[in-house]
Amino acid sequence: MNKAVFFWSTWALLSVYLVILAGAVVRMTGSGMGCPDWPKCFGYLIPPTERSQLDWQPDKSYKKGNVIILDNTLQVAIQTFESGDTIDLKNWEVYTKHDYTTFNATHTWVEFINRLLGAISGLIVLGLFVRSLWWIRKQPLLPIFSFFAVVGMGVQAWLGKTVVDSNLLPSKISLHMIMALLIVSVLLFVRAKSHGKQLKQPSKNLLMLIVGSFVLTLIQFGLGVDVRQFIDYQIKQAGSNAPQLWLDRPEISFYIHRSLSLAVVVLSVWIYKLVVKERLTQKYIQFIIGCILVEIILGILMYYVDFPWGTQPLHLLIAALLFSAQLYWLLRIKLKSYDLSI
Repeated sequence: MNKAVFFWSTWALLSVYLVILAGAVVRMTGSGMGCPDWPKCFGYLIPPTERSQLDWQPDKSYKKGNVIILDNTLQVAIQTFESGDTIDLKNWEVYTKHDYTTFNATHTWVEFINRLLGAISGLIVLGLFVRSLWWIRKQPLLPIFSFFAVVGMGVQAWLGKTVVDSNLLPSKISLHMIMALLIVSVLLFVRAKSHGKQLKQPSKNLLMLIVGSFVLTLIQFGLGVDVRQFIDYQIKQAGSNAPQLWLDRPEISFYIHRSLSLAVVVLSVWIYKLVVKERLTQKYIQFIIGCILVEIILGILMYYVDFPWGTQPLHLLIAALLFSAQLYWLLRIKLKSYDLSI
């Protein structure tokens, strides 16, 4: 086992899952535009806590990029200067990427924490890459895929910017989430490759079922993304305080998503029986079935109890963990290595 890379890849994965959860909380609380600019928040490294801090003030030092709210517009300082007794608009320019000017301290800090966690996660992934360079000759795939993860984090940061610039366009949010799963996939490969115990191989029939189950999960994830986009549009129409209307007359993707969940359960139970029969390690499939059952319960709560608090981010996080568990299991089998050990 390559203990150093295994350690760093584990923490990198945990940090990315935390960012996924934070992003889901941002969406649940409607905090996506809490920081209307990027990468800073209202032009500051540490965001404001009160609306009055965003009013123009006399005899104040403004740095280039600082933001104020003036006449329902965001005004950005074009240079560093000290204000006089009256505002000089020559020092300011209108922020044109969107027209969102609402300040909500809670939303601002929820979004800020999300970005902060993303930055910390990026540093951990960078640390993984640096540590993997020790193995560039013996195991070149480790630094190569670790570098892919670093690039992925950079792309993800850029996608986060496009989400804000688009004022939370649902398709942009979906792409942001898909990129997160790609990063997770790369990190899972690094973690699997850094392990050293060989896993007992399943039969070909069982392997086909495991692959089929993973493909079904990918389909479910795609359908779930489509349902989430529909809910986003419903929220814009009905408002964030009317959850009973968010799934009013849903599209067909919702019904397919709901029905396929039963197929996922049946297939997973079948796989479990074969795993027991072939005397393989059961922890993978046990974790997978647990995730599926929790997902179904959360789905029922969201539909029939009108989205209780916390169900949306948990639904997304568990979906990411389910995806990860299935892919990691397949990587163990395909790479012919390793038993899961944390």
